[in-house]
Amino acid sequence: MRLHRLDVTAFGPFGGSQSVDFDALSAAGLFLLHGPTGAGKTSVLDAVCYALYGSVPGARQTGQGLSLRSDHADAATRTEVRLELTVAGRRLEVTRQPPWERPKKRGSGTTLDKAQTWLREYDAAAGAWKDLSRSHQEIGEEITQLLGMSREQFCQVVLLPQGDFARFLRADAEARGRLLGRLFDTRRFAEVEKRLAERRRATEARVREGDAALLADAQRMRQEAGDAMELPEQAPGEPGLAEAVLGAAAVARSTARERLTLAHCRLTAAESAQAAADRALVDVRELARLQGRFTQARERAARLEERAGAHHEAQARMERARKAETVAPALDVREAADAEHRGAAAAEARARGVLPDSFADAGPAGLAAAARRAAEELGGLESARRAEQRLAGLVEERAGLDRQERTDEDVLREAEGWLAVWDATRAGLQSRIDSAQEAATRAEQLAVQREPARRRLDAARMRDQLAGDAQDAQKRALAAEKHALETRAHWLDLKEQRLNGIAAELAANLTDGAPCAVCGATEHPEPARKVAGHVDRAAEERALEASRRADEQRAEAGRRLGVVREALAAATAEAGDAPTARLDAESDELEREYTRARRDASGLHAAHEELRRAEHERERRLADRQEAEVRTAARIARRDTLERERAALEEELTQARGTVGSVAARAAQLERQVALLTEAADTARAAEEAAQRLKAADARLADAAYRAGFETPQAAAVALLDDAGHRELQRRLDAWQSEEAAVRAVLAEADTAAAAQRPPADLGTAERDAAAAAQRLRDASSARDWAARCCAELDRLSARAAGGVRRLAPLREEYDRVARLAALTAGTSADNERKMRLESYVLAARLEQVAAAATVRLRRMSSGRYTLVHSDDRSGRGRSGLGLHVVDAWTGRERDTATLSGGETFFASLALALGLADVVTDEAGGVRLDTLFIDEGFGSLDDQTLDEVLDVLDSLRERDRSVGIVSHVADLRRRIHAQLEVVKGRSGSVLRQRGAG
Repeated sequence: MRLHRLDVTAFGPFGGSQSVDFDALSAAGLFLLHGPTGAGKTSVLDAVCYALYGSVPGARQTGQGLSLRSDHADAATRTEVRLELTVAGRRLEVTRQPPWERPKKRGSGTTLDKAQTWLREYDAAAGAWKDLSRSHQEIGEEITQLLGMSREQFCQVVLLPQGDFARFLRADAEARGRLLGRLFDTRRFAEVEKRLAERRRATEARVREGDAALLADAQRMRQEAGDAMELPEQAPGEPGLAEAVLGAAAVARSTARERLTLAHCRLTAAESAQAAADRALVDVRELARLQGRFTQARERAARLEERAGAHHEAQARMERARKAETVAPALDVREAADAEHRGAAAAEARARGVLPDSFADAGPAGLAAAARRAAEELGGLESARRAEQRLAGLVEERAGLDRQERTDEDVLREAEGWLAVWDATRAGLQSRIDSAQEAATRAEQLAVQREPARRRLDAARMRDQLAGDAQDAQKRALAAEKHALETRAHWLDLKEQRLNGIAAELAANLTDGAPCAVCGATEHPEPARKVAGHVDRAAEERALEASRRADEQRAEAGRRLGVVREALAAATAEAGDAPTARLDAESDELEREYTRARRDASGLHAAHEELRRAEHERERRLADRQEAEVRTAARIARRDTLERERAALEEELTQARGTVGSVAARAAQLERQVALLTEAADTARAAEEAAQRLKAADARLADAAYRAGFETPQAAAVALLDDAGHRELQRRLDAWQSEEAAVRAVLAEADTAAAAQRPPADLGTAERDAAAAAQRLRDASSARDWAARCCAELDRLSARAAGGVRRLAPLREEYDRVARLAALTAGTSADNERKMRLESYVLAARLEQVAAAATVRLRRMSSGRYTLVHSDDRSGRGRSGLGLHVVDAWTGRERDTATLSGGETFFASLALALGLADVVTDEAGGVRLDTLFIDEGFGSLDDQTLDEVLDVLDSLRERDRSVGIVSHVADLRRRIHAQLEVVKGRSGSVLRQRGAG
């Protein structure tokens, strides 16, 4: 990567536009960037970093694009940074403009313009620049891919901040690890550690869940089996739990099967007893039924004898009714004719009542003739009626024109008033839109800061919690350590006591004539005797087992302490040293600002919509005003036409109305007269016809009554029964005959007569015996069902428990394997002698490469005295792998880098920075770095060391590199001819190039 040109406008301390020609400065290989304190030397490097990555180095990054703007700049000048460079053989130009709060073009106040970014590439064949992209994201990805490094790596490799590397030399292993982790991106190794730890916790939880499920099955089997099963005493995760549960389940299943066999026997006996009781109950019920049947038949026969007289009367009444049925059709005809005659006479009277007296004696023919004459006169008024309707329409149309005229006047007046305030309305709505847009931009900027602040606050809370957990874990680890030492000491004491009394223990097994196990003698004159307090083998083994358990508890406590400390370190690295209360307050303030911005921005859409509706309303008002003016002109011509037509129609109607007020009234009068005369003629004709039909019906009725045997038609009508009376009388006759036949049939039955001769049946005793037998059967069946269900449930639960044990076995093996791997990568395993995490191991290898690359330059700067070496030794109680020492050739001893003096620390850190730049460059894919910057630190060197350091920097030109030194040391101005000076003033700083070819 080689820089060619940098242009800045209104950036940092530079109020106007400034340019840097890096091609001219780089021609000398070594150039100086100097100026007084606060002039803006570092701002030149910030501009380079901002052009490439859209942000400045981490120590000066605030997250607000507005902070990059120069306070000296004119309000109308926008901040801009343009960088021209060559990377990977391509000549590119990057232009960035941060967000800009500019004055509004209309009205007072300011508005916020969004950030802008351009990327162009020089086409050598065409000899011109071509645009590549204007997307922030695409340009950022393209630059990062071409450079092969992140912003943090670029700031460490290209800008070489010496203060950071001086701290790196003196830092502990944790601080070195954080810096190297940012530069070499070892997140994938940390992710491996995290994934293994998560997998260990997951498999452990699954093993415990499996044991808990097994114990739950055992508890359900205990509920089913009752006192036939004992629950195991092991807890989830303890060995032997599966065997204990399966053994107890086998005993419970055997006991349940024995209970099921006994229940089957009891059920068979109960079924036999219940069948005998049911048969006896059936016999008794049949005898009781026959005896009751005979008694009921005798009672029914007595009741029939009492109702014999009424039965004969009903038969006679039925005979008269059958004769009267022959007269019924004539009676119906006469009744219908009489009703029709009465109705026709009443209709004729009503129709004649509304006619004039002149028609009182007119017959049907005279009334019909008068109706025809009135209808002929009505037909002659049809033309006058149409004229009258047209006249009414003309009057209504004229009234409509008047109403329309008043409406159009209102429309014109309202449109003129609304349009008069349109400009003010539009300006107000546009102001609301601008304010909401500014709030939306502010909300977008705040949204970017919310998540990092929230993560840092969560990490701080976790850090505070884990600090207390670490103290508790350390106390438990110390207590476990003490307990382990005490139990081991106790075991050793018991072992020593047993060894002291081992002779008495051996003598206890001696018998006369048997050789001694120690000396071989067959005589045992004085065997040793056990003394008080003798320790036997069982007591010693118990103490040994207690000591082993204490050792395991101590190891577990140590492992938990390591896990808590590791989590505390991670939380501290994320949260830093800031107090939780301050982070909480900052996060709350950020949330409040974000909420306010979102609330203010929420009205943007509504303001846009209201402006759009107002513009539509303006167009509608203009259209309404134009249409009203057109309608006003058309109404004048239409009024004249209507007036001429109205005069002609009124003259025609005066002749047609006569004495009546209107043609419609005269027509209504004639229509009513025609309707009344027509109705009267029809009703008179219908009344004459109904009288003839009534006379004929009376003659037919008298003849039918005589032939049926009745003296008068009225006697036949009295004897006649309606349908309901006939059905009821027939039902009574049929019921009496059916009852008589049924009673005779029952009294003639042989079984019924024989049962009547036997003693009365005892039905209650037989039912109680049957009910008792049925209850015994139900009890036996329930007991058998319960025993069968218990056996089936125990078999199912036992099979499920056995299956769970089989499935859990490979899971236990997986947990053991994953736990060993997780402990190994986390540095807590006994197999990891140096207690190095996987990420630390990778960083240690990178640090070893950095130390080797830095030593090449350090030896030259120190005249061969110092060498940087990497160390795997542990530092205190921490982990090993990230130690850094310096070897002094004058003493031949290795010592800590913190013992170097100020000048020695500078050139050692400079050598370390250059070595780190080489290693990171190789790690990033070998991107060539042709331009480097070194920021400050030269003031601590003497003249000889300064010469040696400059020689080393000058040697970088061997690979066509140019090095820029950022310093205000006066001696460097005499030694380095190519210079870029930053001159500060009241109106802002300016740049001057000197001695550049």
